[in-house]
Amino acid sequence: MHPYNRLPSSGHNSPSPPHSPLRSPRFRQNRSKAGRLNQPGRTLIQRIAWHLLSILIRRQGFFLFAPLLYISGMLLYMGSGSFPDDRLPIIPHHFAPGSRYRSPQLYEKLRPEMDADNSSADAISTVWKHSYKGVEWRPCVNTSSGGLPESNGYIYVEANGGLNQQRTSICNAVAVAGYLNATLLIPNFHFHSIWRDPSKFGDIYDEESFVSSLENDVRVVNRIPEYLMERFDHNMSNVYNFRIKAWSPISYYKDAVLPRLLEEQVIRISPFANRLSFDSPPAVQRLRCLANYKALRFSSPILTLGETLVSRMKERSANYGGKYISVHLRFEEDMVAFSCCEFDGGEQEKEDMTAARERGWKGKFSKPGRVIRPGANRINGKCPLTPLEVGLMLRGMGFDKNTFIYLASGKIYNAEKTMAPLLEMFPNLRTKQMLASDEELAPYKNYSSRMAAIDYTVCLHSEVFVTTQGGNFPHFLMGHRRYLYGGHSKTIRPDKRKLALLFDNPKIGWKTFKRQLLSMRSHSDSKGFELKRPNDSIYTFPCPDCMCRTNKSEDSRPSSAT
Repeated sequence: MHPYNRLPSSGHNSPSPPHSPLRSPRFRQNRSKAGRLNQPGRTLIQRIAWHLLSILIRRQGFFLFAPLLYISGMLLYMGSGSFPDDRLPIIPHHFAPGSRYRSPQLYEKLRPEMDADNSSADAISTVWKHSYKGVEWRPCVNTSSGGLPESNGYIYVEANGGLNQQRTSICNAVAVAGYLNATLLIPNFHFHSIWRDPSKFGDIYDEESFVSSLENDVRVVNRIPEYLMERFDHNMSNVYNFRIKAWSPISYYKDAVLPRLLEEQVIRISPFANRLSFDSPPAVQRLRCLANYKALRFSSPILTLGETLVSRMKERSANYGGKYISVHLRFEEDMVAFSCCEFDGGEQEKEDMTAARERGWKGKFSKPGRVIRPGANRINGKCPLTPLEVGLMLRGMGFDKNTFIYLASGKIYNAEKTMAPLLEMFPNLRTKQMLASDEELAPYKNYSSRMAAIDYTVCLHSEVFVTTQGGNFPHFLMGHRRYLYGGHSKTIRPDKRKLALLFDNPKIGWKTFKRQLLSMRSHSDSKGFELKRPNDSIYTFPCPDCMCRTNKSEDSRPSSAT
């Protein structure tokens, strides 16, 4: 009988389907393999190996831990012996381009070609061109001719920061007082832990000129009447102090400050820097222009010394038509510390910067979770240029070693070391300490704002101004130079992000480096002319609020729409 027909017939001729297997294929497979272990002809070692393999196949999770076991075994093996250092694995660390300070190495590489390069044109004469042919801009800040109505009260402000941050406060205070028809008390200067300058308003500015220049627009006095101060026990700290948000619109002063002024007759605003929006109506802008460009003049001693140094710079550069460039260098200890960048000073530099940060900004940089990334700061163009980098940049921009440079700065960090390469590249570089005698500088040496005012004066009258770090000093200078030079500032503002990449490129040659820097110069602010846009600083962009456009072929007249 056929094997499939052993069961009783179901009436069909087709065979019945097979029953399900009693064991899984895996079991049958393992059983068959296990059976093979006992096959004749295999040695004991082969049978043991097959047996272990079958166990591993049944326990597949073992393979997940095999790499860990392997690594652990290797570590134990390597730790049990001693190997020479050159056999240990070395993992290279890749730095992002532009993240390291390698300018000294670049200088050593480029210096021979730089010194041999005689192809530089007269960079001072070619650095600036008029942007608008046939169009000129002229100052047109007018004072009022009529009398002032009765005052609504007295406003007292405290100007904080350095010289030009204080200047912002003064001009804004004039604008607010004029808009509210208030009497302005001569601003008080807040003593700052960084600048540490106790100078008063009259030590830096010509107070008499300030009051007389504004007499038809804003009342300015140097003291509040006795009968009012009696209400406050002759103590200004008892006067109501407004805490005003930064960049507040002028409407806030009308809606919130004026009612309290009318009620109290005396109010105080402290601190006051940057407490007024740049985007203000024409009446407010006019008062700012009037204060900045006409009312604020440096005191007679500062102005006299500053103009003397300008004359000495022109005398020394007589062979170059009396033209010199000025450079604002921010490499003081506090600036280096605040930037959180690293240079080539090693452990001593780290200790100095940590101490300086703690002195100036107690605990700000050592908060838990605060991470300082020097490399990222450098890539983002936030590191102050060193004197060496300033020299490399200017030589690359076409200024040869005979160029006369006035260097405006505070006390340079580690000056003996850091200034040496800049003086090698530009032996005709001068500072106020080089141009003036000790006797001439003696009245100003311990006053950072007065020394900055001298620098400001010499930079203002240079042919070209170079800014290296930003801040209030260069912004005010750019605006003031535009005001004096028909809307053109003759300023070079380098792209510090691109500079970081160039200075960190050890393979770059002098010709390529110079080509890149000449391109940067042509795309910087050397073109000079720029109109103010909404929310731009009026102190940096005086056109069109403080200046009027004039066609050369026509009579002078204000521009209608700019």
